[in-house]
Amino acid sequence: GAALMVLIGLGAIYGGTGYHIGTLGHMGPGFFPAALGGLLALTGLLIAMSARSSGGDEAEAPVEGHPHGLPDLRGGICILLGILAFLLLGHYGGLLPATFAIVFISALGDRTNTIKQALLLSVGMSVIAVVVFWWALQLQLPLFRWG
Repeated sequence: GAALMVLIGLGAIYGGTGYHIGTLGHMGPGFFPAALGGLLALTGLLIAMSARSSGGDEAEAPVEGHPHGLPDLRGGICILLGILAFLLLGHYGGLLPATFAIVFISALGDRTNTIKQALLLSVGMSVIAVVVFWWALQLQLPLFRWG
């Protein structure tokens, strides 16, 4: 998996160099794919290094899922429901309720999270979303929208 990430990252860097990259002050169309490709390749290298240093003791790792062998679908279902809630609330409710909903519902997919932890995480991420997307980037999605 790590090698695939490195290859895709290097491919994105190569594809980005076909366009004008520019500088940080005046980014060209090739800057974004080249930068993301570099980050992806770096992430792949870090994953490969961590996998190599862990020794590969996968046989001792506990098996996820239910005791009777069925897979645990709670996480995937909560993430899908969170995305659907974000779509609906982003359109009808605004950025703040949509962000709160996606984080809260998705956090409930982890069985180790409590309602209080999911609530605190949702509030924190909502504050970050308001600061980054609404205030700093001035995203054209209102904080609240009724209807």
